[in-house]
Amino acid sequence: MKVGRLPARKARILALRYLGATVVTLLFLFPVYWLFMISFKTPDEIYHVPPLWVPAQIQFSNYYVLFKDGDVVAILNSLIVAGVSSGIAIVLGTLCAYSLARFGTGGENLAMWIISQRMIPPIAVVFPIFLLYVHLGMVDGFFGLILLYTAFNLPYVIWMMRGYIVDVPLELEESALVDGLNRWEVIWKVVFPMVRSGLMATSVFTFVFAWNDFLFALVLTRTEVITFPVQLTHYFGGQSNFWGKIAAMSVLGTLPIFVAVSVMQRYLVRGISLGAVKG
Repeated sequence: MKVGRLPARKARILALRYLGATVVTLLFLFPVYWLFMISFKTPDEIYHVPPLWVPAQIQFSNYYVLFKDGDVVAILNSLIVAGVSSGIAIVLGTLCAYSLARFGTGGENLAMWIISQRMIPPIAVVFPIFLLYVHLGMVDGFFGLILLYTAFNLPYVIWMMRGYIVDVPLELEESALVDGLNRWEVIWKVVFPMVRSGLMATSVFTFVFAWNDFLFALVLTRTEVITFPVQLTHYFGGQSNFWGKIAAMSVLGTLPIFVAVSVMQRYLVRGISLGAVKG
């Protein structure tokens, strides 16, 4: 009897687990669904009681207004700032990580000191940086934001890439050097292919960090280089909120992140579990 009941009990437990996973998944996906639905609704449908789960007719007026008013430029600004700063941080951070991993630059504690800089609360340094940028004339410009995001993402890139490079067998590099390759060729032809998955994962996270930043962009921009998170706050007013524009802008602003995560998703788990635990 016990032997016969065991498979049935395991089946019930497995079914409950799948049911729980399904409920949790739907719970987390519902805000995304609701955001998309609101972006296609009219104001009357948005404020309708009881709520309308599906709009009577799909309409794109909320998106049209964003393009007509030029608000979508904020998304382009975010793409430029996040993309360029992430690229620079990846290149410089990977080279620095290689130096730490292979030559022990700065001793054993330098890597820990570098990652500790990432733990500084942005609010603690944003106003000194603002005063510095005002003095240098770098407020409301691409260069200032790119430079700042690069500096703040470098510790993360260095820490992550150091963990990946340490995993590369040193014998492979020594063999390549014996075969006549110089150090730069070893990095490009041996190390980079070996740490490609880590490089991709780190690139995604670095891009997301820069894309989601609100505080620095709010303080250091005015009208010329408004980014997506800052532009989104313009639709919240003291008397009313423009929920249609908020939803449409949120959908457009999250699409680059969805695309990046979808393309690189197979690298993300390894990026979290492997690179982040190296000391």
